[in-house]
Amino acid sequence: MYTHTNFKTKKLLKEAVKAGDKVTCYNPGGMFPGTTNGRDVIEGPHGFHRWYADVDIVDGAITKVR
Repeated sequence: MYTHTNFKTKKLLKEAVKAGDKVTCYNPGGMFPGTTNGRDVIEGPHGFHRWYADVDIVDGAITKVR
């Protein structure tokens, strides 16, 4: 899955979540539904996959980044 905001680094994703920004995510291609509640893996930046993050998602927004 990807975040709607194209974070260049995992550190920027962590900082946005920690600051309380609503970071939403989606599954590209539409073949499989994205996770709206639970745990999943996010990759970025879009198209390059230089980082991966294990995240908790509540109501479609990331609440914790590992």
